[in-house]
Amino acid sequence: MPSQNWWRAVLPEDWENAGFGLYIHWPFCQAKCPYCDFNSHVAAKIDQWAWARAYLSEIDRVGAVTRGRILRSVFFGGGTPSMMDPEIVDAILSKVRATWGMANDIEITLEANPTSVEAGRFAGYRQAGVNRVSMGVQALNDPDLKALGRLHSAKEAFSAFDIARNVFERVSFDLIYARQNQTLKAWEQELRQALSMAIDHVSLYQLTIESGTAFGDRYAAGRLRGLPEDDTAADMFDMTQTVCDAAGYPAYEVSNHAKSGAESIHNKIYWNYGDYLGIGPGAHGRVTLGGTRFATETPLTPGLWLDQVKRTGSGEGERVALTETDTATEFLLMGLRLTDGVNLDRIHDPEREKLAPKIEELIQIGLVTLDLSQLRATAKGRPILNAVLRHLLDD
Repeated sequence: MPSQNWWRAVLPEDWENAGFGLYIHWPFCQAKCPYCDFNSHVAAKIDQWAWARAYLSEIDRVGAVTRGRILRSVFFGGGTPSMMDPEIVDAILSKVRATWGMANDIEITLEANPTSVEAGRFAGYRQAGVNRVSMGVQALNDPDLKALGRLHSAKEAFSAFDIARNVFERVSFDLIYARQNQTLKAWEQELRQALSMAIDHVSLYQLTIESGTAFGDRYAAGRLRGLPEDDTAADMFDMTQTVCDAAGYPAYEVSNHAKSGAESIHNKIYWNYGDYLGIGPGAHGRVTLGGTRFATETPLTPGLWLDQVKRTGSGEGERVALTETDTATEFLLMGLRLTDGVNLDRIHDPEREKLAPKIEELIQIGLVTLDLSQLRATAKGRPILNAVLRHLLDD
């Protein structure tokens, strides 16, 4: 960890380089996937209008301290936001429009599961103002979907995707690779099939085994068999880049690929270190107020968050002012995930000069490039980005 005086702060209003977004967390799912470590919960009954009132109250609260800003994106994440009734989404977006000015090209994304029930809500979401949907497809064959704990079939996924592409201007979907018993050839065939049906954006995540998940427990007990060796997983990553590049879907971030101009505005706010508000249980935020950048977080448990909003008028926990070390470290941690990298002019001199020898060492072994002030991880450096970052940030 760098010492407190190693870095100067990122510029106080630096967030304007990346913009301002709103994240709304819907914490409920129909079932908990065994690989998932997100804040998601299964509930037998949900009072959706009680949740709507809490979201509207929170928008009023955070809107009061960010008045006058132009909103570039709204993202409904989860959980499974496509479990929300379209009327709830409409009420939330009506409040959003009344609270902030909105960019002409505002991106409003809703994450969705590709079941027939949820696809039936797509027209309602579009009428409410959603203009982009991100679908959790995860695999294109039934045996692997079952192994991943998904409730939809491949046929349902294809059908839901066809509905989505006729309703929304922009549609993305997720796939997971390096799955149990998956071969390099099988992943290449599946990836080519996915790209043949894609519209403008795909997110391709390598399966990671997280502690606290069902897969994590099985792995610890030696019961999660068939995972690819590290070399095979690395080959899958390399092949993914090659096939996506050739198909016109280059990576703009480690796991995200898009046609030119179709990159996710909301996610780029994160990675370019803009400001974003987080509403809902377990939602995080970063917001600059009075020249100080704050980290915000909320209670994880849905019932506790909802009760706190009702009782206190705020779903937020402690708002923490970030130190100079925090902001500079986050800036690099997030930004170097992007293919475009980071502009070092966004860090004050002279501390930025202390990066020079470390960057030079990484250049010499082909892990980064430096073009004027733009620092980027190379194709060789991106698969081992954590090691690159450790080298840069180790004091």
